[in-house]
Amino acid sequence: MKSIWAENIQRPKFETLKKDVKTDVLIIGGGIAGILCGYMLQKSGIDCVLVEADKICGGVTGNTTAKITLQHGLIYDKIIRKYGVDRAKMYLKAQQEAMDTYEKLCQKIDSDYKLQESYVYSCNSVYDIESELAAYEKIGLNANLLYDIPLPIKIKGALLVKNQAQFHPLKFCFSLAKELTIYENTKVIEVFKGGAITNRGKILAEKIIVATHFPFMNKYGGYFLKMYQHRSYVLALENTPLPNGMYVDADENGLSFREYNGKLLLGGGSHRTGKKGGNWNELRQFANINYPNFKEIAHWATQDCMTLDSMPYIGVYSRKIPNVYVATGFNKWGMTSSMAAAIILRDMINGRQNDCAEVFSPSRSVMHSQFAVNMAETLVNFITPTVPRCPHLGCALKYNKAEHSWDCPCHGSRFTKDGKLIENPATDDKRM
Repeated sequence: MKSIWAENIQRPKFETLKKDVKTDVLIIGGGIAGILCGYMLQKSGIDCVLVEADKICGGVTGNTTAKITLQHGLIYDKIIRKYGVDRAKMYLKAQQEAMDTYEKLCQKIDSDYKLQESYVYSCNSVYDIESELAAYEKIGLNANLLYDIPLPIKIKGALLVKNQAQFHPLKFCFSLAKELTIYENTKVIEVFKGGAITNRGKILAEKIIVATHFPFMNKYGGYFLKMYQHRSYVLALENTPLPNGMYVDADENGLSFREYNGKLLLGGGSHRTGKKGGNWNELRQFANINYPNFKEIAHWATQDCMTLDSMPYIGVYSRKIPNVYVATGFNKWGMTSSMAAAIILRDMINGRQNDCAEVFSPSRSVMHSQFAVNMAETLVNFITPTVPRCPHLGCALKYNKAEHSWDCPCHGSRFTKDGKLIENPATDDKRM
C-alpha cells in the first residue's frame, strides 16, 4: 500500500543524531508541518534542528491528496456561528497567506504545482451550501453557487472558488528539507525545560515545536480529549474521466475528487479510527458503477486529527510550558494549515505580532459537544476488558480488517498485526 507520491521519487537521506547538540529551536516531527516550520524559521535567521523518529514525510504527508485551498468544507459558517465574523476573517487571512506563500515557493520548486478551481458540494442540503455562501459574502470571499457539477453524483448545491491549487507534496517537501538540519531515526523520549532527550542523545533548545501530527505529551494541553482521529482512503484510477478541478463533499464521510498526471484520485470511505467504515470497498463500488472500465493503479489511506471546532491548534502547547509550541488538528486540510502554522509560529518565536494567531490558540474554549463525545469514547474503551491495549492511555484496540492493523478508537494510534507502532500519539508498541 503506497501512495502515488512515493513512486519514482528520490528520498533524501539524513543522518541519525550521534551526539548532544544545541540549537535555538528544536522541531519534533518531520512531516510537512515540521519541515515548513524549520524552513520559515531558518529563513528568518533562527537556528533550528528537526528530528524525526523514522523517515521524513513517512506518515500523513506522503498520503495526502495535496489540495492547496482555503475552502475547508463549510468552515466559515461554523466559525461565524461560534465565534463571529472577525474570527472567520482571521481564518481566511491565514489561509490566503498560506496559499500565496505556496505560490511563491513553487515558482522555484519543481512540485507539479497547478492552479485549479475548487468545489465544495453537498448531496444532502442546499441550505448548508447557501449558508456557507452567506458566510463567504460576510468575509469577502468570492464564490459561485452551482446546482450541478460534472461528476456522476447528484448534489443539492456546490460552491466554486477559483485560483486554488494542487501539487506533489513529496517533491515540495524534499526540496525544502535539503536546506535544513535534520536527524532521522531519532526519537524524542522526553521533553524538559531547555531541551529534549532522544534515543540518540540530548538536544538543548531555547524553544520547541511539537509537529508530530498528534501531540505526544499527555501531561499538558489535554489534546487527547480535544481531538480524535479520522481515517480516509484513496484510489488512484486510470481509464476514467478526469475532473476539471478539485471536489470535496461537505460531509466528512463523503467523496473527494482530483486528478494527477492522467489519473483520478478518488477519496472517501471515511470513519473514526478504530470504528467501522466503507474504506476502499466503498470507493471500488462507486468506481464499478460509475467508471466500469477503470483500472486501479494504487490505493492508500491517511489519517487526520479532528478538533472540537474544526480549526487547528497552533500556538503555545500549554500555558504551563510557554516555550513549547504545537501545530496540530488540521481537520483534513493539512496543506494550507501547515503553512499557516509555520508562518504563525515563526512570528511568535521571533516576538512578532501575528494578526491571525488568536483564532488558532490551543487554549481556546473546550465547550463543544464533541468534547463530551471524546470523553465518552475514551471511557468506554478504557473500561473494555479486552486485549490488546494501546500503550498511550490503555484503551482497548480494535482490529482493522481492511488494513490488517490494530487501531485505537480513543485517540487514533495504530499498530501492525505484530504490534509495531504505525501512527501516534502512542510512542511504544502495543501491549498484550
